Amino acid sequence: MRATITLLPGDGIGPEITTEAETLLNELAEQHGHDFELHRRPIGGAAIDALGVPLPSNTLAACHQSDAVLLGAVGGPKWDDPEARIRPEQGLLQLRQELGLYANLRPVKPHPALFDASPLRSERLENVDLVVVRELTGGLYFGRKVEFRDMAEDVCRYERGEIERVVRRAAALARTRRGRLTLVDKANVLATSRLWRSVTRELVRREFPDIELEIILVDAAAMHLLSRPADFDVIVTENLFGDILTDEAAMLAGSMGLLPSASLGDKAPGLYEPIHGSAPDLAGCDRANPFAMFLSVAMMLEQSLGLIDEARQVEAAVHACIDAGQTTPDLGGSLGTRAAGAAVRQRLAESHQSASTEAAVRQPDPAPHTSALATARAS
Repeated sequence: MRATITLLPGDGIGPEITTEAETLLNELAEQHGHDFELHRRPIGGAAIDALGVPLPSNTLAACHQSDAVLLGAVGGPKWDDPEARIRPEQGLLQLRQELGLYANLRPVKPHPALFDASPLRSERLENVDLVVVRELTGGLYFGRKVEFRDMAEDVCRYERGEIERVVRRAAALARTRRGRLTLVDKANVLATSRLWRSVTRELVRREFPDIELEIILVDAAAMHLLSRPADFDVIVTENLFGDILTDEAAMLAGSMGLLPSASLGDKAPGLYEPIHGSAPDLAGCDRANPFAMFLSVAMMLEQSLGLIDEARQVEAAVHACIDAGQTTPDLGGSLGTRAAGAAVRQRLAESHQSASTEAAVRQPDPAPHTSALATARAS
């Protein structure tokens, strides 16, 4: 297939893991006969330094014209001046809003070989397989903001339609999994949460009567994510709560360097990125874990490009490296970023070669096949 993919390396370790992803995509294209047209564009702090804005117009235009967008990370201490009018994160927030990417999907499924890397006991990690669906373009992050020397205000605002579309997507996802949806809110305090609760109940009752709905306050959800994580299937929540809870859920997997994400809308190209951020202390040291980026590539292949087999192959290659201990230091291994990327690509190449050999062995002789087909037609 042919696909245009915009790469946004960004800041910190973003360029390093994006380079590994680019190499992976090129090798996948060669193995499977795809034509991936890859374009790099600046975003975040790198864009501020080069062009004075966190989301240049040509970056946004390239994303609009793409089939999918792959992001490294944005932000870092260089741009952390609290008095600064322009910040790297503004570029990412604007991109999500401009592309209409209202649903952020973050899967969490700890690998058994890494149970010991998590601060939780191994028995609590067994059978954990959950997805957090975070509303991405509303709430406090996009509400009216007022700042004075001795007072500041952030307005959290949601409309029914914003809630319905993300809950609908989360419920549809739950229907393909174990049929359980959990709404996380703070309805005992917040008016917006009370709207979330009433809209979610109405929508699930009307459109998804086969889905089991659970409603939990956000403080209780933070506790239950650690005490009974295997009980969750699909969690849906507002922007701020989702941002915080998914970082907590990352500890179930043992490292933030393992978790991918997909930001999706109704029509726009999806945006795919690891959740670990820019990790500026690791930038340029060849120590960053590229696995979350590779798993984000797998989500992109499946969700935006429809290449399900290729997505599963990437996932299997990452998991094979984890099983073999071919990991970066955050997972107890000794490989650098480039070596870890090469290990995954080697596993991918071996898998492809094995599949090609098996296909050749199974290929029937054309002459008997033709003869049998002719006989069937004649009869």
